Amino acid sequence: MLPDLPDLPDGVPALDLSAQSDDLHSGRWLAADAETALAEGRPATRTRHGEYRMTRTTLDTTDAPATCALGVDLHLADPLEVRAPWAGTLTRHADGTLDLRGDGPVLWLHGVTDPAAPGPVAAGQRLGTVAGQDGGHTLGVQLSTLADDRRPPRFATPDLAAGWLAVSPDPTALITGRDPGEPSAGEDLLDRRDRAFAGVQEHYYDEPPRIERGWRHHLVDTQGRGYLDMLNNVTILGHGHPALSDAVHRQWRRLNTNSRFHYGSVVELSERLTALLPPELDTVFLVNSGSEAVDLALRLAWAATGRQDTVAVEEAYHGWTYASDAVSTSIADNPNALTSRPSWVHTVAAPNSYRGRHRGAEARRYGPEAAARITGLAEQGRPPAAFICEPFYGNAGGLPLPEGYLRQVYDATRAAGGLCIADEVQVGYGRLGTHFWGFEQQGVVPDVVTVAKAMGNGHPLGAVITRREIADAYRTQGYFFSSAGGSPVSSVVGLAVLDALRDERLQDNALEVGGYLKRRLEELADRHPLIGAVHGSGLYLGVEFVRDRATLEPATEETAAICDRLRELGVIVQPTSDRQCVLKIKPPMCLTRESADVFTAALDDVLTHGW
Repeated sequence: MLPDLPDLPDGVPALDLSAQSDDLHSGRWLAADAETALAEGRPATRTRHGEYRMTRTTLDTTDAPATCALGVDLHLADPLEVRAPWAGTLTRHADGTLDLRGDGPVLWLHGVTDPAAPGPVAAGQRLGTVAGQDGGHTLGVQLSTLADDRRPPRFATPDLAAGWLAVSPDPTALITGRDPGEPSAGEDLLDRRDRAFAGVQEHYYDEPPRIERGWRHHLVDTQGRGYLDMLNNVTILGHGHPALSDAVHRQWRRLNTNSRFHYGSVVELSERLTALLPPELDTVFLVNSGSEAVDLALRLAWAATGRQDTVAVEEAYHGWTYASDAVSTSIADNPNALTSRPSWVHTVAAPNSYRGRHRGAEARRYGPEAAARITGLAEQGRPPAAFICEPFYGNAGGLPLPEGYLRQVYDATRAAGGLCIADEVQVGYGRLGTHFWGFEQQGVVPDVVTVAKAMGNGHPLGAVITRREIADAYRTQGYFFSSAGGSPVSSVVGLAVLDALRDERLQDNALEVGGYLKRRLEELADRHPLIGAVHGSGLYLGVEFVRDRATLEPATEETAAICDRLRELGVIVQPTSDRQCVLKIKPPMCLTRESADVFTAALDDVLTHGW
């Protein structure tokens, strides 16, 4: 069909326009000319038949885009003559598209200029020229076996792709002269995961989309469907952050080792962290994760006090290591959590002002009760080494602690000789909008702060920040070392995240957009009785669903179904709390008002029309 195609040694190379393309990073796939930009500078390139093109992905919409290519595009540096591959009848349509009908499939051509006259043509006869404007020469080639005169679409939505591909044969051989031999999808990836990956490491959704791309507060699956990520509090800056990627790349080329070596970035990161905290919190440990941070914080308390008893709040999650799991009391993560705690763990009631033992104004009673519990343990000869809790009650769905709660509990803990640990792994780093650290909302200063998740924007990085004398007490246990904690690459990641948080004013964005989103959700609550309450601050929010606003019967099954339906509409969100009836809303902190509107509109649609 294209006898004058440049003679390339490896044939006409195929562009990779999929979600896994190495050429479409940093949002390049969103540009209107993304495909032609990739082809620029090469004599000829082609696209792939049946590929789900990320360049066709749409964002901030609940409609699934048509991303599956039913034909092939040929991008050329120079004009090229097109000839008929077989004899047939040529038809020219009003939009300039040609179709050639012979004894086999119908050939559809897009982008042909100076076309031949309609009517019968012989094999090899000239059909026209590929010669676009502004130096761009692109030919679209498509085959169709439809029995009637219907015109096939050039792209299909993923749900209809299989049907359209069945009547849209691959036309690549008409361009290259040979079958491209490109690999098929092969065995289902989820089956392979189930065989090789421990099943206890669960995945979201029963039928999860395969996510291979992220950009800012959006995700893209391998079928080119874009999703609004309302869940991912790990990537605080957003997915695919260019400055972070560049910083990691530069450092990997220079050096990556461990913090026993002497280099600048580990010092700078430690100084930057302490500068964000009250002056007495002046000493940093760098670790790999939130679990490791909590584990180390507890061990520091044990070493500093010479005892182990620890007080934790019910319905909380702190990690999976031995010590951090021991103080995790959420039955959502472990159904036996409250009955399987080691004897050194003591719990106090969840200070849940919405559905706990004390509600509304009565929530002020949680603080004195927890303080009395700590005092009682000391009187029984078991003074706690530590009290640990999130300073903003995250695992229950994003509830603030009752006013004065931490001051009362911290005073009792310190009176008993214990240390106060603020677990900021989920709620710190500006996510609450009003404050950089959750404990600041309570007007207290903890003895130990743990942080992770946001600190590395998905890179395994965490920290424990404390006072020098507490850190030095760990010497009684030996020495501390974390292989990747504080490595040059990890330290550079931590610095790049802090730079971006500051330069992009993400805490301000959490306050402004988070406040706007909360107001929009509260408006939904006025119209949908299934919403019992909207919790949270900044971009740490929770929408609690109840079957009855008087009894607060949790709408657990409804919440799961709502999450599934929201995924179908292009929104990623999951349940939280021990009752699994709260939408966990912790998006990247670059969330926009437009995306907040998309989320609330989708939730409104589901609550109005069903799931």
